[in-house]
Amino acid sequence: MRIGYFLSCEEHPPEELVRQARLAADAGFEGLWISDHYHPWNTQQGQSPFVWSVIGAVAQVCDLPVTTAVTCPTVRIHPAVIAQAAATSARMCAGGFRLGVGSGEALNEHVTGSRWPTADVRLEMLGEAVEVIRRLLTGERVTHHGRHYTVEDARIYTLPDRPVEIPVSAFGPAAIELAARIGDGFVTAQPDAEGLASYRDQGGRGPAMAGAKACFGPDREKAQALAHHLWPNTGIPGELAQVLPSPAHFEQAAELVTPEMIGGTVPCGPDPDEHVEKLRAYAEAGFDELYVGQIGPDQEPFFEFYASEVLPALRRSAM
Repeated sequence: MRIGYFLSCEEHPPEELVRQARLAADAGFEGLWISDHYHPWNTQQGQSPFVWSVIGAVAQVCDLPVTTAVTCPTVRIHPAVIAQAAATSARMCAGGFRLGVGSGEALNEHVTGSRWPTADVRLEMLGEAVEVIRRLLTGERVTHHGRHYTVEDARIYTLPDRPVEIPVSAFGPAAIELAARIGDGFVTAQPDAEGLASYRDQGGRGPAMAGAKACFGPDREKAQALAHHLWPNTGIPGELAQVLPSPAHFEQAAELVTPEMIGGTVPCGPDPDEHVEKLRAYAEAGFDELYVGQIGPDQEPFFEFYASEVLPALRRSAM
């Protein structure tokens, strides 16, 4: 299992994300995920830079492959514009670039005033958007009059040297069916062995990728409290993450999430065995790639800890 670092645009300003990318490369991480948000999940996280600017800067400081995790190419930004952004990013990222996509959250997509569609319509829009993006990334001149999108005589002139892969985020049977049909990989945030098996059974190709949070620190109780303070949304169940429209709503829902609930799934504190044990679940579920993001400001100690204690043990256990 390849292990990369998850850059959190919800929690860090752009210059800090660029610095973390360099630290991740130096620490031996094998790739980068980067989130694509308009809003953070809550005000405690407090950031949300424009991902495409950050990717351009990251490409100047390291050669790790970069994947968006994930971009919603359906409401806030037209898929023709996302295609151009992906092409330019792939041209700049020497280690490679993948356009991870998903059906999105109201949290980010409602900002233009467009109606937030139902889940079935969101998946239909995503399928059409990926079709448009793939056509544009060939460099052909595209005119498209679909159910959800119109493209008039568009062509991308600045193209990458190699095709841009498009892995798809999927939660639930309908999304997994779509991902298996249109995706170049499977994306999720849980060690979902059942979902991955369904993806493969339906012909899904490419790597299975997952993202996870960790909170290294010298005191486990304090690390758990910090993880709960900044990322209680990881404990919000069901479809709420797709339909709640603002950070304030997530803060209200997160009142039901306790520190112990977060500590039960997020590795916290200084014990490398806890980090290895909780993250090894992704390898046991069959995932090919895992991207771990440190919660909070203590980034240098995290990278030192993972480089010396966690990554070697996790790689041995995942063999």
